[in-house]
Amino acid sequence: MDKHIVRILQVERITHDVKSFKIEKPEGYEFIPGQATEVAINHPDWKDEKRPFTFTCLNSDPFLEFTIKIYDDHNGVTKHIDSLRRGDELIIHDVWGAIKYKGEGTFIAGGAGVTPFIAIFRQLKKENIIGNNQLLFSNKTEKDIILRKEFESLLGDRFINTLTDEEKEGFDHSLIDKAYLETKLHSFDQEFYICGPDAMVKDIKKALNELGAGENVITVEI
Repeated sequence: MDKHIVRILQVERITHDVKSFKIEKPEGYEFIPGQATEVAINHPDWKDEKRPFTFTCLNSDPFLEFTIKIYDDHNGVTKHIDSLRRGDELIIHDVWGAIKYKGEGTFIAGGAGVTPFIAIFRQLKKENIIGNNQLLFSNKTEKDIILRKEFESLLGDRFINTLTDEEKEGFDHSLIDKAYLETKLHSFDQEFYICGPDAMVKDIKKALNELGAGENVITVEI
């Protein structure tokens, strides 16, 4: 497995518990929007603790970017990533991932599961082919919504948010389940892209199948 030691170029806070990390891009390093790599902190105690993170930049950018949710309630990798600053080093590995754009459709994400879709939508914007793609995005609360303003700008009223832990005007208050999908989708003959917690992905995929979506139009991370 190839690995590259890269420096952090910029750190930016996105939400109360999500940060963007821009890092050096190794020469010849390429990916397809939606793909990921394994990342570790270049420190003796942490260099073997690899975690998967999705690229949220464009392949054409001169840097790489990860948008990472920080879990500070336990002594894990993201808690230590949270303390990193410009000039600190990460270790990145080979590119992998099954999620890539196959055509216009509906993207369904839960929390940090939206990260594979960030680069996809940014690439579609660059190519001016956003079209009628839409995003159904589930979060616990309003403050958890990642890149809300960017998605609103990209998708307008096709950026649909549902909150599970609070009721607020302008937001749906529901899990993304079979009943919810029936109210939001008018056709199941389109591409579907799902990313989020494993149980959520499994349940939504099952619901889409029951509503008439074939296996060939549903893309999930394998």
